[in-house]
Amino acid sequence: MPFLRLEGVTRSVVLPDGDNLEILRGIDLDVEVGEHVSVVGRSGSGKSTLLNILGLIDTPTSGALEFDGVPLERLSGAERDRRRGRDVGFIFQQFNLLPRRTALENVVTPLLYATGRQFWRRQQLATQMLERVGLGTRLASTPDQLSGGEQQRVAIARALVRGPRLILADEPTGALDVETGAAIMALLDEVAETTGAALITITHDPKVAALARRHYRLDRGVLGPVAQAQIDALAQKELTL
Repeated sequence: MPFLRLEGVTRSVVLPDGDNLEILRGIDLDVEVGEHVSVVGRSGSGKSTLLNILGLIDTPTSGALEFDGVPLERLSGAERDRRRGRDVGFIFQQFNLLPRRTALENVVTPLLYATGRQFWRRQQLATQMLERVGLGTRLASTPDQLSGGEQQRVAIARALVRGPRLILADEPTGALDVETGAAIMALLDEVAETTGAALITITHDPKVAALARRHYRLDRGVLGPVAQAQIDALAQKELTL
């Protein structure tokens, strides 16, 4: 059974003039544990809406979503919040760091809601994760003392520190140089494989998408598979422009 399953998922909103705006149209998607899936799409294609549904922030207008074998409709709002906090790691395009907190304090924050050894070892776990993303010497730095790339790495460390079962990465290398971006994607893949987490990368960059094992394109709310050869060709074209 897939860890994450979407069947016929739609999302629409009613506009002020009464018209119905369809954002997602009949999305079908299965994601296994330890699998890396990419979703590419232009701005306005529905990527953010899809990410919010995958991460249990938003709910579909129609269709079915199963998270770790449990249908979404069986989860209360509180249960959905608990699963999201425990099992989902978000890496947003905007860093969303706490401005007056150090890098270490930002990464510790998710562990304040943990239990047992994770809670008591929170300082150690956060330090180790910052070291893994190359920021072991910047533990005491606040966001205004960090470059954009360093802030992104803090955000990634924060998303991974609890060992989530689902990692949702929204343009995870957008603020990074090519070399650092490749290292971060390798880290995300390593974490997914070693912990059995599912990794879904949502991006407009074919070079980032090409690193996944399965690829999809979201176009006007419709999700369809894309062959590896097509993604590789797009990535090569991007590299030689």
